[in-house]
Amino acid sequence: MTTVVLADDEALLRKALASLLPLEGEITVLAEAEDGGAAVQATLRHEPDVLVIDLEMPSVDGLDAVAEIRRVRPHQVILMLTRHARPGVLRKALKLGVQGFVSKSAEPAHIVSVIKTLHAGKRWVDPDVSALAVVDDCPLTDREIDVLRTTGEGYSVADIATRLHLAEGTVRNYLSNAMQKTQTRTRHEAARYAREHDWL
Repeated sequence: MTTVVLADDEALLRKALASLLPLEGEITVLAEAEDGGAAVQATLRHEPDVLVIDLEMPSVDGLDAVAEIRRVRPHQVILMLTRHARPGVLRKALKLGVQGFVSKSAEPAHIVSVIKTLHAGKRWVDPDVSALAVVDDCPLTDREIDVLRTTGEGYSVADIATRLHLAEGTVRNYLSNAMQKTQTRTRHEAARYAREHDWL
């Protein structure tokens, strides 16, 4: 029996998976979480074999939640569900040690088989997800991507510095570099440009 925590802000999808996964295989859903913060709490409380987490969620997104969980449970097995895998995001998730990626449109039976694969110590990336990750024409560094992602969430330079544990001057340098590379005039335009080009 494989134990799972399910984290997805789309209640309908989350509830459907919680009902269908146990029917498809020997899966026990220990808890459900509707956002990244709840995913961190549920994972640390229940210690599942596999955390199945949505990439894009409100407040704390999937990547931030994974980073937080990794600090406490460095060997937690993680399957990330994604609707639209941007190359930069995939790179960051892989660096965080996410073992599997599955499209949110996948059949429950497929998700179960991937959960079993990951639980057995292997990795899995859906072909349609990996195809997107290969096409990477992004000129931005990982840190420039980080500051633009945080800018896109509406934070000030001071807030970004605090959240990313950087000096404000360093944040300004990253933003300035990103604006030059995207040929935009403001950090918000740079963030929008990067998002439109699937770099964030």
